[in-house]
Amino acid sequence: MWRDSFRLQLFCLLMAVLAVVVLVHNFFQLEHLDDDTVSGSNWITENNVQHPLSQTAKTTRKPYCGYAEQTLSKREQAEQESLLAAIQWPKPPDGKIPFAQSTDPTHSDFVIVKPNRFFKVGDQLEVLVRMKDFQGKPKQYGGDYLLARIHSPSLKAGAAGRIVDCHNGLYKIFFTLLWPGEVKVSVSLVHASEAIQVLVRLREERPDRVYFKSSFKSGRYSETTECNVCLPAGLPVCNFTDLYTGEPWFCYKPRKLSCASRINHAKGGYLKGLLTQEESLFFQSDVNIKRPIFSSGPDSVIVKPTALTDSSSMGRAEDPTASPSGYYYEDQWRSRTHWIHNFNKSEDITECLQGKVIHLFGDSTIRQWFEYLTAFVPDLVEFNLGSPKNVGPFMSVDLKHNILLKFRCHGPPIRFSTVFSSELRYIANELDSIVGGRNTVVAITIWSHFSTFPVEVYMRRLRNIRRAVLQLLDRSPKTAIVIRTANVQELGPEVSLFNSDWYSFQLDSVMRKMFSGIAVHFVDAWEMSVAHYSPHNLHPNEIIVKNQIDAFLSYVCPLQT
Repeated sequence: MWRDSFRLQLFCLLMAVLAVVVLVHNFFQLEHLDDDTVSGSNWITENNVQHPLSQTAKTTRKPYCGYAEQTLSKREQAEQESLLAAIQWPKPPDGKIPFAQSTDPTHSDFVIVKPNRFFKVGDQLEVLVRMKDFQGKPKQYGGDYLLARIHSPSLKAGAAGRIVDCHNGLYKIFFTLLWPGEVKVSVSLVHASEAIQVLVRLREERPDRVYFKSSFKSGRYSETTECNVCLPAGLPVCNFTDLYTGEPWFCYKPRKLSCASRINHAKGGYLKGLLTQEESLFFQSDVNIKRPIFSSGPDSVIVKPTALTDSSSMGRAEDPTASPSGYYYEDQWRSRTHWIHNFNKSEDITECLQGKVIHLFGDSTIRQWFEYLTAFVPDLVEFNLGSPKNVGPFMSVDLKHNILLKFRCHGPPIRFSTVFSSELRYIANELDSIVGGRNTVVAITIWSHFSTFPVEVYMRRLRNIRRAVLQLLDRSPKTAIVIRTANVQELGPEVSLFNSDWYSFQLDSVMRKMFSGIAVHFVDAWEMSVAHYSPHNLHPNEIIVKNQIDAFLSYVCPLQT
């Protein structure tokens, strides 16, 4: 019996020691959670089968990072599948098309359907585009990415068109005629269908083609390591995944410093040599990137006025998918989804914003709003926060009229020069900290810095922002929330691989669908940049920004009609 009792005591002692060891081990793991090595070299399919990055993506593939595979509700999963299906792009019938058989904008042409008929304001104008290859042969399949607009240069008027792919080398473009006079048609090929397939491949296989870095510092010693949403396995990493949103972000762990010593975030650079020699032929500035397609007949029509004094009043109901959402006339944007007041005097802006706090969240395209308002309104004075130039955060104050204007960039991925680690904030978290109310205004844009990643990465970010928006509106329904859409930009062979308008168009389409039906307002920067005569630019010129501000403030201070 004594021996049995001794054995029992010995067993209990061993179990207690084991429990202590496990407890200490778990505590150690928690303390060094950000030192764990994570495998992020592959994107994971829906059924958890790994494929190397060199493998071409299938249309049904749902790419995720291995460590960041999302757990979606049935509703979220259904929405994601629906969104992916909605933006799925037509493919050429054969896997590889030689350059000579790719779309040539010079051989292609367009015709106006019934150009001599009687047109009046409000009518539809139909244009047929016929695509041919570099051998002059008609294309037999679709998938080209086009932009189209109608315009009257003397009136400084313009509007975007709605393009329909017939999947047989023909495209129909529909324009709503919104002003009287001679109206010209312009069509351009942004990317050939063969180039689009290269962009699809890069988005799925090479999300690392833009890379980031962070500096770690302790005393006089510092190290810099690479960072991204995904990192190849094999080296220890610092896990900077956001605790509240679950947004993943990782940096390679410094050799001698702790992960807690990170001091900043910055763009690292762009990878080179992404294309084969044949693929590079699809991306030539003076050949097949944003090249005009000319008419084989008349390229304009005469539009007669109607009894309506203001054609912009037609169909006025806010809808982020309305086409066109508006048009320019005498360089002023006239929305077809809401009434716009032109804030031509600084005192008009001051009167609108008096007593309000305005939060601007996003990238450099919404930073333009901060810069415009601060420069245009004399009493709105920037308060020096010591932030890096063009990075922020920034703040301007009008003490006399009790106006506070703030800008903050969105969280990574963001390709700014240098952002202090303490200033890396996710929009969803910032929205959660806002009380809201009738004197609170929020404007958001987020798109350009996500163009190199699979669309699911962008959808995840939007889901977090949408959740925070809905919660803000739930607790403070009178908060004004405005979303600035993406815009087109100047493209060359290199920029196309990272920030193509096609990438932006796909992301913008997703954003509009995900925020449709929510009590937010849209400033259609996309159509504002397509419809205007100014050269395309990532940062639109001042007259376009002024029109964006007019649309934005018209939501904040709507006209009483």
